[in-house]
Amino acid sequence: MTPVELSNPVYSDEDAAREHIESIRWPEGVTCPHCGVVKEGIRPLQGKSMGPGWYYCTSCKDKFTVRMGTIYERSHLPLHKWLLAFRLMASSKKGFSAHQLSRTLNVTYKTAWFVAHRIREAMADHDPEPFGGKDKVVEVDETFQGPSDVTFVNGKGWQKKRGTASKRKIVSLVERGGRAKSVKVEDLTTKTLKKVIFPHVVLDSTLNTDEAQHYKEIGREFASHEAVNHSQGEYARGKASTNHVEGFFSIFKRGMVGTYQHCSEKHLQRYLHEFDFRYSNRVALGVEDGERTSRAIAGANGKRLTYRRVNSGEAA
Repeated sequence: MTPVELSNPVYSDEDAAREHIESIRWPEGVTCPHCGVVKEGIRPLQGKSMGPGWYYCTSCKDKFTVRMGTIYERSHLPLHKWLLAFRLMASSKKGFSAHQLSRTLNVTYKTAWFVAHRIREAMADHDPEPFGGKDKVVEVDETFQGPSDVTFVNGKGWQKKRGTASKRKIVSLVERGGRAKSVKVEDLTTKTLKKVIFPHVVLDSTLNTDEAQHYKEIGREFASHEAVNHSQGEYARGKASTNHVEGFFSIFKRGMVGTYQHCSEKHLQRYLHEFDFRYSNRVALGVEDGERTSRAIAGANGKRLTYRRVNSGEAA
């Protein structure tokens, strides 16, 4: 994958955009998405009814473009606008709102909203390599997102209830000097946390958490378990801390409050995919904006775009 600068024609010219996506999706040559035949069995198609970018597979006798089998399939949005949307979302540390995307791409809000969610799906890593390993540290912590419940108090009016019972619960794993993985959970019981932690963290890792009781049993399964006591004002003890995962939460919360502002529980996991992706492909790991964008584009393969009809007839 070759990263490109924002001034590159791929963000404004349709043919350049298509060729760029082809180079990312098919680095070894054009491959049929129907049967998997490569190179020699593929020939370009040209005709009055077809624009550039059509191919014909001599094996399965079917035609295709680079859009097929991706988030762009059946989308009427030009590919260069898709690429610009990828770049804006991949390079904006705290996210890029659908309203701003609508203005920048000159499309409707509904189209921008839909494009953003499909890009988040492209950013999702549904089968990540396990975190940690010998002499490596994985930090685990939970946070809460969403509005608090309100209640009416005589003489004071409507007041927010204290506590986090009504908020959405998120558990994040951060490999120190590496990647992040966040999961929306229904509760913070040991049983639930085991389902999140054990499949994603190698057991010979060092696990760092806070003093919460639900981590104690889990910590016994790892090579080492270090817990810092936040309730006593302890945030670091030697190499033991959860400062990296707390830093991840700080970026996530500033993005959700300052950029996105509103997020339904239904879509929360998609936003987590987005923030995980940018953190796992950050500058500190040697990944600049252009390369990060290329990695996100590569994730679009195999993730079909589907439509839900709305009153206006547009996809949402």
